[in-house]
Amino acid sequence: MKSEDKKNNKNIDTTQQEESKKESDNNQQEQQEQQKQQEETAQEETQENEGAEEQQPEASEGQDKQKAKEKKKEKKEKKKEKTDKEKLAELQDRYLRLQAEYDNYRKRTLREKMELTRSAGEDILKGLLPVMDDFERGLQSIDEAENAEALKDGVHLIYGKFQEFLRQQGVKAMESQDQEFDTDKHEAISKIPAPSEDMKGKVVDVVQTGYYLNDKVLRFAKVVVGE
Repeated sequence: MKSEDKKNNKNIDTTQQEESKKESDNNQQEQQEQQKQQEETAQEETQENEGAEEQQPEASEGQDKQKAKEKKKEKKEKKKEKTDKEKLAELQDRYLRLQAEYDNYRKRTLREKMELTRSAGEDILKGLLPVMDDFERGLQSIDEAENAEALKDGVHLIYGKFQEFLRQQGVKAMESQDQEFDTDKHEAISKIPAPSEDMKGKVVDVVQTGYYLNDKVLRFAKVVVGE
């Protein structure tokens, strides 16, 4: 009986030892798995930290490039702004020069025109002086003349000389006698019955001669028109 009890006790102890060993092995296995999991977690954290460290320089480098790009753009805009200001200053200077040149040209042209008008008037007056000399000689001849025919020839000579001078200046007498009345050339001062049928609407008499200046009417002829 005691022998069986001892045997049973021994079996119980053996079983307990086995269970205890098994439990110990399980605990050890769990500890190993936990340790392994911790190592894996630590390794992942290390990799993440390394990746973050790698990304940080890349991000820093990208920011540096962006800043350099912005600085370059700003420098380019400043250079462009400076160039625009230089162009504007150049255009303003050119405008002032052109304005000054035009003002000088206008003054010079006006002065030349005045000188031309003055010299043209001077030439005309100088051309009239010989006619004046002829009139003076004609007046002397009137006081001393005994022959009226010679006096008449002298007056015609002065008239012809004066007429030639006017022709040289582009002045030409207008032929109006017995011509058709033309309002572009004639100024009617009166109307009279026409002496003949074919003189109706024509110039019967010229009261004042008209003149052309280079084919332009210088003075209208004052005429009497037949009706």
